[in-house]
Amino acid sequence: MLNVVCLMGRLGDNPELRHTQTQIPVTSFSIAVNRTFQPKGQEKQTDWINIVAWRSTAEFICKYFRKGSMIAVQGSLQSRNFTDKEGNKRTSYEVVADNVFFGESRREGGVPSGSYDSQIPQYNEAQPAFSTADSGDFEEIVGDDELPF
Repeated sequence: MLNVVCLMGRLGDNPELRHTQTQIPVTSFSIAVNRTFQPKGQEKQTDWINIVAWRSTAEFICKYFRKGSMIAVQGSLQSRNFTDKEGNKRTSYEVVADNVFFGESRREGGVPSGSYDSQIPQYNEAQPAFSTADSGDFEEIVGDDELPF
């Protein structure tokens, strides 16, 4: 069986770190995800998806994400049954986050400024991801004539 959910959206509010009675960190929040299909002549529709994250994932989210931040979430869908105050049986669905990723760069407003900014790994565009100086055993192939296939 397979239960995998991948979402990208914006946080609806600042995430809050809470702890269970046994001191396990947890946070729950919702993200706004635009629907890909838009009926002609209608406005874009947005779904609000409930997310819960535990332990170090929860701490990471609360440390680096704020309201409006774009977040990518990979996890699984879970349902909970409960009875509301009026005695009606209800079902709630939420995504349990296994992995989260920044959905946009700092330059695009993905990470708000603050004292933790210097702790975020930064990508330096001036430094190439691969350099021929680091190639070791590799040699540059100039033309198609030198290809072994």
